[in-house]
Amino acid sequence: AYASIISNNLNFVIQRLTLITLILMVPTLIASYYGMNLKNLPLSQDESGFYYIIAISIVLSLIVAWFFRRSRLL
Repeated sequence: AYASIISNNLNFVIQRLTLITLILMVPTLIASYYGMNLKNLPLSQDESGFYYIIAISIVLSLIVAWFFRRSRLL
């Protein structure tokens, strides 16, 4: 019985860590895309493009977190 309780708690922790990883994957993906030395990326020539990209990353991460919260996964 004790091993079953420990296994259940471990499953809950692993699920929570997986969801956090998925939420943090969005800004990492966007930052890695803009970290490449490519020409003609959107917002790359704009002076405040960096701030737009950061804002877009935060908004997309919040949307993913909201979706998980709504699905009762997080």
